[in-house]
Amino acid sequence: MAIDCLLLTHPHTGELAFRSYSFSDDTPFNYLQRNNYYSLILLTQGSGEIRANFATYLFAGSTLCCFGPYQPYTIQASTAVAGLVLDFHADFFCIYRHQQEVASNGILFNTIFEPPFFPVTTEAVREFAALAAVMQEEVRRQEVAQQESIVLYLKLFLLKAIRIRTAQPALGTEQNPSGREPWLLQQLQDAINTHYRHLHTAGEYADLLRVPARSLTRLVKSHYQKTLSQLITERIIMEAKRELYLTSQSVKAIAFALGFGDEYYFSRFFKKNTAVSPQFFRESVGFAKAEES
Repeated sequence: MAIDCLLLTHPHTGELAFRSYSFSDDTPFNYLQRNNYYSLILLTQGSGEIRANFATYLFAGSTLCCFGPYQPYTIQASTAVAGLVLDFHADFFCIYRHQQEVASNGILFNTIFEPPFFPVTTEAVREFAALAAVMQEEVRRQEVAQQESIVLYLKLFLLKAIRIRTAQPALGTEQNPSGREPWLLQQLQDAINTHYRHLHTAGEYADLLRVPARSLTRLVKSHYQKTLSQLITERIIMEAKRELYLTSQSVKAIAFALGFGDEYYFSRFFKKNTAVSPQFFRESVGFAKAEES
């Protein structure tokens, strides 16, 4: 159940620009979410299951979840949960445009090699709650430079989250701190980030790393809770979203740049994994924001 919802809307479209609210159960998240805005969900108590993209994870205790536009997820509680939410549209605050100030992309959002959430301490919860309270007060006051003030505190919230996240070990390293497996996983991450535009199948990466495809598939599944094909898909979709948001390139040009010879196959691929077409994503999330600045 949502409590004390404070909302700012876009003056021209009437759609969500920024929102903050508290919750006392999993009702807002226990069905499939595919929103056209970013969500920061601070779980201050409880335990349960988070399903995001292709994977299922367990959480317990204070946890910060970070979801990007049209990222599918659900949160289902097994014990009583509560917390607070900050939602913001890219037109209100664009993480791509402010990447040098708040390097959240790839750390908080679009984290294909890590779960989209991480544990936080009781002290961090208090600090996050204090920042959220200031933003909520700014919404209530409706004074001059309201957006600029909220964005300032939102940046502080994101910066704190980044510091906490980067101080924590990567997935799997606590159980296996040395040896061939972590080295191979790092090689795989580097390979996907380097070759995702041209190599689209699990077999191609197995050949590139000179590892049996079956062995690589098992290793990836055990560490990332998803298949190698799913990791590759997420990386392609992440770049497609970035190009659709930041540039005015045609869908056809983006498709070809990502290694798709057929624009319509790319559109079907994108819609299958986001539930919306590339053009609809562009229109609902943003368009050529970098070129406007």
